[in-house]
Amino acid sequence: MRTRPPRAQTRRVTLAATAVALAAVAAVALPQSAGAADTSPVGFGAGTTGGGSATAVTVSTLDAFKSAVTGSTAKVVKVSGLISLSGQVDVGSNTTVLGVGSSSGFTGGGLRLKKVTNVVVRNLNISKPVAPSDGITVQESTKVWIDHNSFSADRDHDKDYYDGLLDITHASDYVTVSWNTFKDHFKGSLVGHSDNNASEDTGHLRVTYHHNYFNNVNSRIPSLRFGTGHFYDNYVVGAATAVHSRMGAQMFVENNVFRSTTVAVTTSRDSDVDGYANLSGNDLGGASTEISRTGTFTKPPYTYTAEPASSVVASVTSGAGSGKL
Repeated sequence: MRTRPPRAQTRRVTLAATAVALAAVAAVALPQSAGAADTSPVGFGAGTTGGGSATAVTVSTLDAFKSAVTGSTAKVVKVSGLISLSGQVDVGSNTTVLGVGSSSGFTGGGLRLKKVTNVVVRNLNISKPVAPSDGITVQESTKVWIDHNSFSADRDHDKDYYDGLLDITHASDYVTVSWNTFKDHFKGSLVGHSDNNASEDTGHLRVTYHHNYFNNVNSRIPSLRFGTGHFYDNYVVGAATAVHSRMGAQMFVENNVFRSTTVAVTTSRDSDVDGYANLSGNDLGGASTEISRTGTFTKPPYTYTAEPASSVVASVTSGAGSGKL
């Protein structure tokens, strides 16, 4: 006499085993999570700690914020709500600035990190920085981590009405820019402000950009002079000119995705001296490249894991920007 129950049990065991195997494969195939760099920066900014474990202070007014970020003692300043600015606020050394929730931050101006070290800026909405203010300006500063922020403006005005969303200049060094969104702007992120600043900038301006989402940003994604830039696992949509290496800068452009972009990478525009760029594993999406010099920078001097371009869109669109910590 046939007995069906053991057969059904065997089938259930087989199905369960198959489910476990499929789950294991899926776990391997999933892209790097948005929290991968949450505890500390990866890249040239590695080792930046900001205010560390200092007791956090929460502020909701401009005056309170200015007072809280002054000086070089270790401090963690949480911003609650959207604060209007006219110009920029200087942030002191050994500081963490952290937005509360998904919609706290600044509009109309921005933050300036000048002659400081060890600063972390995370989870802020920074919008419409009216010129001459940038959303964030980094000048003569070292050890900076810009992470999980949402930068935006609009393209309804002249291209010079707003200034840069994030500019890194005057020999700043050891900076990581990760998991941010940059949206609706003409001039995204400038590294090295002038062709005439070689004496100050050469040997500095080491910057890593990873897992950022540039959406409807016309150019400077980024524009780099004199320095060394690693641009990996970023998603760029709607640019005229994206990565721009100039004045002898060395760029390694790795595993990025470009869509609706005219020129993904150029080394030969707008400056008297071309830059250098090496490309690896990118999905250009039909964009052209203008590479006049390839250079020698192909292996960054730090430990990192670059996910393949095939998973970048899903990873970045789900994980970049404020409110994702």
